[in-house]
Amino acid sequence: MSRVLVLNCGSSSVKYRLYDGETVRDKGTVERIGEPGGGPADHETAVREIIARLDLTGLSAVGHRVVHGGRTFSEPMLIDDAVFAAIEDLVPLAPLHNPGNLTGIRVARESLPDVPQVAVFDTAFHHTLSEAAATYAIERDVAQRYGIRRYGFHGTSHAYVSRRTAELLERPYEELNIITLHLGNGASACAVRGGRSVATSMGMSPLEGLVMGTRSGDLDPTIIFHLRREGGMGVDDIDDLLNHHSGLLGLTGANDMREVLQRREAGDAAAALAFDVYCRRITGYVGGYYALLGRVDAITFTAGVGEHAAPVRAAALAGLDRLGITVDPARNGGSGDRVISPDGAEVTVCVIATDEEREIARETRAVVANQH
Repeated sequence: MSRVLVLNCGSSSVKYRLYDGETVRDKGTVERIGEPGGGPADHETAVREIIARLDLTGLSAVGHRVVHGGRTFSEPMLIDDAVFAAIEDLVPLAPLHNPGNLTGIRVARESLPDVPQVAVFDTAFHHTLSEAAATYAIERDVAQRYGIRRYGFHGTSHAYVSRRTAELLERPYEELNIITLHLGNGASACAVRGGRSVATSMGMSPLEGLVMGTRSGDLDPTIIFHLRREGGMGVDDIDDLLNHHSGLLGLTGANDMREVLQRREAGDAAAALAFDVYCRRITGYVGGYYALLGRVDAITFTAGVGEHAAPVRAAALAGLDRLGITVDPARNGGSGDRVISPDGAEVTVCVIATDEEREIARETRAVVANQH
């Protein structure tokens, strides 16, 4: 079970890693899939090129990231025709992501027919949400008919990072209450009690919650009706606006926090406002999850912004001293997996590099080992 290939098919990219035990033998990202003058024409071409290029001698398994498992999948699954069909049935819940995930699975099964394939679901970690945490207050029959509930996403990252936090603190995972903040182009918060997700900011889709690179996060649903009635916008236009032209991009014209920070430093008022909106939303979720958990042992930042944007970490937790949450400015400017709160702080604040592909490989090995 040492050699595992991980395929992470995004909406316009494919990340891959080939593991030999814990060692990464090969890795890469194919980007701009389907874009004019860009990369491969489609996901199928990209995955076939990756498989053809790699030395897959002695491959034990292929692990696939699947964004949406709905209520069907609460854990990683060995893929057969029935599992593939069930993932297809969930496409309406994740129309931007599950189709690419399915293409990667289909091509890998065709190209490597004798190698076990495992689906690892972004939503699975959040299956521990209580009904109170997962239920929206709309008519019950309508919600059940259309699968409307909180599913949560970034579960692979939240699982990996919360467990790594326990390792960094050298404390038992099952005894810790942790708030994990996955801040990348997509962003989400998660409250983890004893290794179990009890609250998360993304909902039925990855649109809800924190401000993101191109997504709005939380907003009043009336805005959608207002844009339809007063702006004459169609449903698809509003969907496109909220998912692809909002967030940092909508506020500043740039979806990269690095550029927003540079503009803010240069005195750009729009960038300063976007930064404040972004951090204020994080602060609200941290405070809410603190109240929900009752006790917080650690808060951990991860992903591109979380790992590299020191001003965001400082601003997001500013003013929370009475909750025992403080950031040491000197430590905040460091690098690598580390503690950035002062010694003796009531709540330990950490920065940990997420590694979704390593988590997918770990879970893939476990599934295949259980089949023998």
